[in-house]
Amino acid sequence: MDFISKNLPYLLAGISVGGQYALIAIGYTMVYGILRLINFAHGDIFMVAALVTVYATTSMPLYLSIPLTLVVTVALGLLVERAAYKPLRNAPRMSVMISAIGVSYLLQNLALYVTGGLAQTYPAIPFISGTVQIGPATTKMVTLVTPVLTIVLVFALMQLINHTKIGMAMRAAANDFETSRLMGIKVDNVISMTFLIGSFLAAVGSLLYFTNYASVVPTSGAMPGLKAFVAAVFGGIGSIPGAVIGAFIIGICENIIKGLGWTTFSDAFTFALLIVILIVKPTGLFGEGATDKV
Repeated sequence: MDFISKNLPYLLAGISVGGQYALIAIGYTMVYGILRLINFAHGDIFMVAALVTVYATTSMPLYLSIPLTLVVTVALGLLVERAAYKPLRNAPRMSVMISAIGVSYLLQNLALYVTGGLAQTYPAIPFISGTVQIGPATTKMVTLVTPVLTIVLVFALMQLINHTKIGMAMRAAANDFETSRLMGIKVDNVISMTFLIGSFLAAVGSLLYFTNYASVVPTSGAMPGLKAFVAAVFGGIGSIPGAVIGAFIIGICENIIKGLGWTTFSDAFTFALLIVILIVKPTGLFGEGATDKV
């Protein structure tokens, strides 16, 4: 009983942060599934969403700030796709990757300019910021809300992909990009929808993540973004269920390591896991073998 009471908070925190990583990882895996591109700016879009919430809440009520955050983040995701990736659609893969890294640093530097390099305090969101008692553990309500909301959003996304016209176009583009274009599918619209969904989920993830980690700096998106990317690779990049399962596994393992007193190595574990997976099963848990290499 003493073991459970001691480690339950870390397990709950792991499930919570795993759900938040999952919402970011879906953006990586969807974009890769269609474009075969790792959108390195995705973690920074997640960070910008947090800053938009911080500044919006200083001048308007929370019930307006949160929808505004979602709209601005989606608009930013679409702008990044149109400005940085669309002109390079037929360029060599390396050019697109360099563009993605450039966008990442541009967003970080813009955030640095706006904030002056000072950490911004994330506002408390009623209900999910409150505390709740679960057995011997005291935790925030966001810990319970995150896995439920993540599962609901992933279920809705799978329904969209499997049972709608745009979902069918996404699956076709992911399966064979060039043939889809020849068959009359408006691939640019499909890609825009992919970035829209990914950015929306990143914005939701930021609302949940920064409720727990209330300080926002220009590099706040870097580590969660990298861990979400590892989760996507771990689950099999291109597979949405794989990204979600990978994110939960990483979140839980990371927090259990903290519970064991090895906090210093919690980040190192994530990247060591990536190395092991790439050696043992390069396509990830649910990934399919591909003929082209990145």
